[in-house]
Amino acid sequence: YAKTLPAIRVDLEAVITIEMIATGVLSPNTGFMKQADYNSVLTDGRLADGTIWPVPLSFAPVGNRNSEVIKGLSVGDEVALTDYQNEPVAILSIEDLFEYDKRGRAQQLFGTTDRSHPGVDSIYRRMGDISLGGPVLLLQRADWGPFEKLRREPKDTWRLFYEEKKFKSVAGFITGANPLHRGHEYIHKNALEEVDGLFVQPLVEMAKREYVRHEYRMLAYRSVLETYYPTERTIMAPLRVTYIFAGPRETILHALIMKNYGCTHALIGRDHAGIGSFYDKYASHTIFDDFPPEELGIDIRLFHEVFYCTRCASHATEQTCPHDQRYRLNISGTGIREMLRHGILPAKEVVRPEAARIAIQGVQPKGVDAEGQGTLPVGKVVQSMFPYYSEHTRLGGPRRAQVLDKDDLTVRDLEAASLDVRANAGRIYGDIYSEYSSLADHNQNLQATWIVEARATLKGHQEMVIADLQEKVTLAPDEASDEFLYQDKQEAERELAAAKGLLNTTPPVPEAEALNQRVWNPLPYHRYRG
Repeated sequence: YAKTLPAIRVDLEAVITIEMIATGVLSPNTGFMKQADYNSVLTDGRLADGTIWPVPLSFAPVGNRNSEVIKGLSVGDEVALTDYQNEPVAILSIEDLFEYDKRGRAQQLFGTTDRSHPGVDSIYRRMGDISLGGPVLLLQRADWGPFEKLRREPKDTWRLFYEEKKFKSVAGFITGANPLHRGHEYIHKNALEEVDGLFVQPLVEMAKREYVRHEYRMLAYRSVLETYYPTERTIMAPLRVTYIFAGPRETILHALIMKNYGCTHALIGRDHAGIGSFYDKYASHTIFDDFPPEELGIDIRLFHEVFYCTRCASHATEQTCPHDQRYRLNISGTGIREMLRHGILPAKEVVRPEAARIAIQGVQPKGVDAEGQGTLPVGKVVQSMFPYYSEHTRLGGPRRAQVLDKDDLTVRDLEAASLDVRANAGRIYGDIYSEYSSLADHNQNLQATWIVEARATLKGHQEMVIADLQEKVTLAPDEASDEFLYQDKQEAERELAAAKGLLNTTPPVPEAEALNQRVWNPLPYHRYRG
């Protein structure tokens, strides 16, 4: 029957959208929007009946052949939507036709008409002048290629979560262009402390080319999930939807998608679905002031930007860590990709090596250009990953005499910062612990004997210096006959005072009597055993 209808050719992105509508991913929508819903969504983020829906689902085919077909259509007609092989994938029942304002859509949806914004550019590239609204009937699903074995539709996940696994709660997490990093892991494992299951959905259709190819990202995710996550409580499935780059509005869309897949909680990071500097840093959080979770029907969990603090020796956010950037490693998805392009595995505190080793094989473009540059200036990469580097001589170190300008940073700086972090990220807290344990352990069997012996030797040598200087003071004249060859008493006394100060700051050598003074009990020991 579909082959007897007028036909409109659609691209892969439209095929994917049709499939999402038909399988319930974009519920409550059952087709492409009519003008009333379309306008209401653009202006208010809601359908005409008031139901929250943040982004328009419109169908405005581009191309001369499609334009000729559309001219012959009217309300009440049916039209076949065909793929690149002219095979019908769906039937659209037309309930509305209206003019499509590209500039108005861009301004309302993205807050800009700047074509450097990939979402704006997509409107002008992919959309025609007339939009068709009405329900769609799916005739055949698209082949998901390498992801077919991982495909899950909402009916599958509802059955898996609540009938097979008997979960009572599931947290959803939608993620995009990057391999799974430690910031993601921090969010996931916080959620797993309070919910029964975790549902991870990496997007596998991207609108930009300088990403890690999606099949490698999925493999990188699998390697980490299988090694570091509770496998019975963690489910992963690809989400085949293109990035809209709509920032906070897309965050609401993803929350609703998670709900449609059966999730009770939505995990939202700092810059969910954002792009560059087009949106405020936490716009994806404040948007929920206008679209409250109670009305959305899903519990929202908001997370601040995650970093690794070498002083805390843990992953943290500004909400939980008091230390400044001198001790921090940032977790930047863009920075991770650029380091992979430069052939450098990021620090283990930023991304697990299991993920990075796979992702480095799939990063696009592979390697750097003839000038040794990736897709971003190397100085920007250094700043995004190593916030301490421009102002401090090393991780946790003193301030530089002169702050480094990011435009002056080179690949050598990226290498130096990477080596610094590899050598010292784990040392800072380790050194602090060693200092505390050297003073606190009264069971000296735990201390390194060579360090205790070295301290004893150091102390003995310094006591020898002091004894010699004391003798020197008694022999020194009140006034020296040659200020370069001989010292007067005052100068000798200053040297002695300095030597005594050095002895006082020498790490202590634990002595048996002092250690024994730390242990006593007011009652016979057997009384403590009850």
